[in-house]
Amino acid sequence: MAMIENKTESGIILDRRQMVLGASAVGLSAAFGSMPALAAGAPKKGGTLRIGMEGGSPSDSLDPRTYADSIPISMSLMLWNNLVEVADNGDATGELFESWEVKPGATEWIFNVRKGITFTSGKTLDADDVIYSLNLHRGETKSPAKSLLADISDIKKLSATQVGITMSNGNLDLPFNLSDYHIIVVPNGTTDFSKPDGTGAYVLEEFQPGVRATFKKKPGNYWKPNRGNFDRVELRYIGDAAARTQALVTGQVDIINRVDPKTAALLAKNKNLRLSRTPGMGNRFAFVAHTDKQPFANKDLMLALKYGIDRKQIVDNVFSGYASIGNDHTVGTKMKYYDTKQKQIAYDPEKAKFHYKKSGLSGPVELQVSEGAFSGATDSGQIYQESLSKAGITLDLKRVSGDGYWDNVWLKSPFCAVYWGNRPTIDNQLTSTFFGGTKNPWNDTHFDNPEFTKTLVAARVEMDQKKRGAMYARCQELIAQNSGMVCFAVQDYLDACSTKLQGLTISGRYDMADDRIAEKGWFA
Repeated sequence: MAMIENKTESGIILDRRQMVLGASAVGLSAAFGSMPALAAGAPKKGGTLRIGMEGGSPSDSLDPRTYADSIPISMSLMLWNNLVEVADNGDATGELFESWEVKPGATEWIFNVRKGITFTSGKTLDADDVIYSLNLHRGETKSPAKSLLADISDIKKLSATQVGITMSNGNLDLPFNLSDYHIIVVPNGTTDFSKPDGTGAYVLEEFQPGVRATFKKKPGNYWKPNRGNFDRVELRYIGDAAARTQALVTGQVDIINRVDPKTAALLAKNKNLRLSRTPGMGNRFAFVAHTDKQPFANKDLMLALKYGIDRKQIVDNVFSGYASIGNDHTVGTKMKYYDTKQKQIAYDPEKAKFHYKKSGLSGPVELQVSEGAFSGATDSGQIYQESLSKAGITLDLKRVSGDGYWDNVWLKSPFCAVYWGNRPTIDNQLTSTFFGGTKNPWNDTHFDNPEFTKTLVAARVEMDQKKRGAMYARCQELIAQNSGMVCFAVQDYLDACSTKLQGLTISGRYDMADDRIAEKGWFA
């Protein structure tokens, strides 16, 4: 496998790599596009990969404008391709965009479309397909990728295999934004996503949202060398962590995601299994409040809620130490430009009590939690409830169904549980979560701060790395102090698989080999 493995005394395999997160410095022009390196030796072809995953719901759709969790992302990447792929070292590498160039100021870009790629229908990929696919996430759309593309003022077809993009504000990280998992490439004019016509390695056999999906390999050779090795892929929705683990241990599936931290060490002792751990890169777990409405518009109430949570107790008890303490923003501890100097918001019942009294409010605060948000959301809420009670604050926990949580609760409830996945750059992370106020459909705290907006936009084109770092540090500080996010933990990614499965590399972005294990993996 293309990774270094070091066993700890507990038997857990730790996968480490040198992270390179954030765009490289760009001069007059830059060209990228080599595909990620492969592990030594050609992979074997054949077999059926059986995946057991958490991260989906009965409301899942193949429409890329709706993806909100790991299962639809994984299905999408079997059927379609992105424009840009994030390599295991964190670099932006060419996928359906083979290479690109940028002029000084990072407002004018030229992207070269990879030649000779065909959709399942036989249609050859061209610039019109790319432009149509990008425009699905621009203008009148509810796509979460809209905020990432908001600064694009014009997209032009320069030739059948070349696209020009002009931006109203420069952004050196544009290729990373184009790697967003919503931005898959479909044939020009596509409106029915239930009948996928993609450039990916597989075709859809069956899809039962909330239950299962099956795929089979396309005839002929996949355009990516040594990728798309399985004959079939079966993906099962298994939301319960114990059931996922049991399915892996008993050989019903070959790989699972989101291993329960409480059983990770025990699982690692099984000689037939491999546990893959990525410290400091996993999901950011939080409770988020709408701060444009009362009572959460009251800054002292939010400060009381931030000081009143015992983050360490949650990390130790809910995540068994397989996490780092969060600091009320979504920038992970291993991410480039993470501000190590920002003071940690520590549990302080007296400060919480002070700010709650200063708020002038009284009565309980309601928090909606569900295991449909993430495994451990309910336990985290209970610890939060107990820690707030020591500050004289009553937290009412409302347990809601996991079915349809992301459609019915998140973005609608004024205070609820949420997790945010890792992004390849800090700009992508902050733009997805906090930029644009309520115009950003995924700004789940309704955070809207003029200084933050100005600073983030300026950082996108700042070539001086020291100045850029200071700008991003200020952004993190502004969010922690003023947003409605109470981010209490950044979990380690924990996957587990059969020892016969190869290709589970540590990604610069997500778990499960960047949600591409069906494309990257093979059986030994």
